[in-house]
Amino acid sequence: MSDEKSRPPQDRPWESGWGPDTTRAPGTRRLWLAGALALATIAACVTAVTVMENASEEPAHRAAEPAALGSSAPGGLISFATPSGSGTGTPGTGRVHPSPTPASSAPGTDPGPEPSPTSPEPPPKASSAPAKRPKPPSSPGISVRAVNFPDRYWRVRDGSVRLDRIGSDPGQREDATFRRVPGLSDSSCYSFTTSDGRHLRHRGFVLVADRDDGSSLFRQDATFCPRVRPRSGTLSLESVNYPGRFLRHRDFQLRLDPYEHSHQYHSDASFRIVPGLG
Repeated sequence: MSDEKSRPPQDRPWESGWGPDTTRAPGTRRLWLAGALALATIAACVTAVTVMENASEEPAHRAAEPAALGSSAPGGLISFATPSGSGTGTPGTGRVHPSPTPASSAPGTDPGPEPSPTSPEPPPKASSAPAKRPKPPSSPGISVRAVNFPDRYWRVRDGSVRLDRIGSDPGQREDATFRRVPGLSDSSCYSFTTSDGRHLRHRGFVLVADRDDGSSLFRQDATFCPRVRPRSGTLSLESVNYPGRFLRHRDFQLRLDPYEHSHQYHSDASFRIVPGLG
């Protein structure tokens, strides 16, 4: 029997009513598609495993690599990252690492001006209060000489102050020597003390030597303000509690008289302070 007679026609179904479906791929084509899909799946798995292994090993290799600091770090310094705790051994073995460069030797960096050890102090503010007159210095011993009688000096005699000639007698020289101290009533003025601790004061407008009784009146009577004449270097002494009255000598007695605009008064009320005679 020939093959053509045993094969059923292709354009009509078999006796059982089933015919081949020509729209679907043959079985071998399905096998090829399944194999290709399996190979793609295996390749994807292998690629994923490789990427994960490389990612886990990368921090260990990068641990020893130098990391440049940001702009906030000092110029020229290089820091090293901290090795990962999961790594074993010393990371980066056998690699050559650059030595950290100190800031002073880094090229292109300007350390800037060094800070000054001390800051300049601000200038003192000008005070609006009027300046006080300086206190007169205390002297170990001075004598007061008249201008119009240059051979006569103040001298305490019988409790009062007179204008006397002083010889070589030690007692006389001691009586003509005083200490000039800051004024008892006004420290910018003068007070005068004797060698035995008394003060010169005016009483009844006469200059006498008296003990300090601690009263305000005594402090004012014993305080005299100097009025210096710069050209001649002489001075006059004005009373604190009687402004306008100056010490002057009259008949060689020291008194406190009102100011007079006369040549005689100016001469009698002018004195020089010289080193002590005693």
